[in-house]
Amino acid sequence: MSERLGLGFLILTFIAALILFFNLGGVPLLDPDEPVYAETAREMLQFHDFLSPRLYGEYWYDKPPMYYWLTAGAFQLFGVNEFAARFPSALLALICVLYVYSDSSRLFDQRAGMMGALVLATSIEFFYLGKAAVTDITLTFFLTLSLLSFKVKRYYWFYIGAALATITKGPIGLLIPAAVVFIYLLVTRNFSELGKMKIPAGTVLYLVITLPWYLMMYQLHGNPFIDTFIGFHNITRFTSPEHPEGLLWYYFIPVLILGFLPWTAVMVQALWKALFDGREDSRKLIFLLIWAGFVFIFFSISRTKLISYILPMYPPLAMVVGWYINRISDWRYGSRPLTWPILLTLLAALVWVALFLGVKAMPDMLAGAVVVAGLFGIMVFGLWYFILRGEIDKAFWLQVAAMTIFSLVLLTMLFPQAAPAFQSREIAREFVAHYDGKSPVYVAKFLHPGFAFYSGVYGQELKPDQIGNIVAGGEKVYLVLRRSDYDALGEAEKQKLSTVATSDNKMLVLKP
Repeated sequence: MSERLGLGFLILTFIAALILFFNLGGVPLLDPDEPVYAETAREMLQFHDFLSPRLYGEYWYDKPPMYYWLTAGAFQLFGVNEFAARFPSALLALICVLYVYSDSSRLFDQRAGMMGALVLATSIEFFYLGKAAVTDITLTFFLTLSLLSFKVKRYYWFYIGAALATITKGPIGLLIPAAVVFIYLLVTRNFSELGKMKIPAGTVLYLVITLPWYLMMYQLHGNPFIDTFIGFHNITRFTSPEHPEGLLWYYFIPVLILGFLPWTAVMVQALWKALFDGREDSRKLIFLLIWAGFVFIFFSISRTKLISYILPMYPPLAMVVGWYINRISDWRYGSRPLTWPILLTLLAALVWVALFLGVKAMPDMLAGAVVVAGLFGIMVFGLWYFILRGEIDKAFWLQVAAMTIFSLVLLTMLFPQAAPAFQSREIAREFVAHYDGKSPVYVAKFLHPGFAFYSGVYGQELKPDQIGNIVAGGEKVYLVLRRSDYDALGEAEKQKLSTVATSDNKMLVLKP
C-alpha cells in the first residue's frame, strides 16, 4: 500500500506541476488584475514597508497583505518578473491539489483521492487561476486547509486555515468555514462535536494570527482603513453591484459549467448520487455538498460578482466527482453512465463554437484553435468508446491526458496570440524609450496597473471624460490610451495630439 501511495503521489505531483508551472512566466501580466497585485508587492519592496500595502505610492486598502507578502518574497528569490508574480499561486495550487489527494484518500480511499485531485488539477478555472497573479488560489487553499482539517478532526489546523484565509481576503476567511461547519452540524444534528473542537484555544490561535495586522493598520491609518477595507471592499461590494453582471442571479451557473470543464459532464450525476445514493459515505458527502453549495449560493447572493469568486467550491466538488467516478468504476455497480459522454459532446460543441468565434476575432489563434478542437474531439469520441465498453478508468485517464495537453497548448499556442490585447508591457516599454523624464503622464484606468509595473512610472489615472480638458490645456503631456478612447475624440482634439507609438489596441500619444 505504501509503495502504491508513493507512486500515486509522484504521478499526481508530476501532472499537476506540469500543468501549473509550464511556461508560467511566458506571458506578460494580463490587465488589469495581475499587475495590481504585482505592482503592490513591488512597492512593498520599494518602500520597505510590509505592513501597509501601496499602489502608485498611495496606501491601498483593497486586500489584506498575504498575497503581497508571498509575491514580494518571490520577487526577492526570482527577481521582479512574471514568473515570480505568479509563483505563489502556482505553488499553492499544487499544494492544494496534493492536500485534496491526501485528505480525500483518508475520507474515502486512495483511488477516490487520486481521481478527485486530478479532477481539480485539470478543471479549466482552477489551473487558469493557478497560473495567475491573483489572490483566489491563495484563499481557496487556506479555506480548503481549514474545512478539510475540520472533517478529519485536525481542529487546530481548522483555525489556522481560517486565520490565514482572513489575512488573505478579509472576514470572508472566517465566515465561510464557520458557516459551512454550522450548517453541517445543524443538518447532521451533531452539535456534540462542538465540544471536541477546542473552541477556546482555537479562538485564541485565530486571533493571535489575524489581529496583529488589523490592529496595527487601524492604529496607523485609523478610520480610513476601516471605512475603505471593511466598509467598501467587503460590505458595499456585497450589497451593491460594482459591475452590471452583479444583477444577474444566474451569473455563476455558466461560470461553473465552463470553469469546471471537462468534468461538468459528470458533475450533475456525481451530485445526484452523492445526495441520494451515498449510503456509507453519506456524512462525508453531505459535508462536501454543503461546502460547495454554500460558496455557490453566498456569492450568487452577492451583488458584486467576478468569475473567480466561486473557486473555493472547486475542491469539494472535485472530491465528490472523484468519489463518483471511483464508485462507478467498480465492477459491482456495472454502470455505463451515458449521460457523461452525451453532456461532454454538448459541451465540446460549445467549445468548438467559441473557438470559431475566437478565430474570427483573432485569426492568429487559428493553429492553436485547431489543436484544441482536435483535443476535444478526441475526448468526445474516446469517451464514447470507453464508456460503451464499461472501461471507466480509461475514460477518466483519457480526459486527464487531454486536459494536460490542453493546458500546454493554451500557454504555447493560444495565450501568446491573444495576450497582446490584454497586457501593457509593450506600450510601457515604448513609453520608457520615448519619455522626456519630466512631463506629466496620464494613463487610462484599465492600463494603469500594468503600465506602472512595467515602466516604473506611476502616472496619473485618466478617465475618458478628462481627455478633452487635458488636450485643451497648455502644458506638454504624455497620454497612454486604449485605441477606443482615442477614436472617441473629436477631430480637433486629435489634431492637437501626435502618436508616439502603438501596441495592438493601445497608444502612446503626446500633446506638445
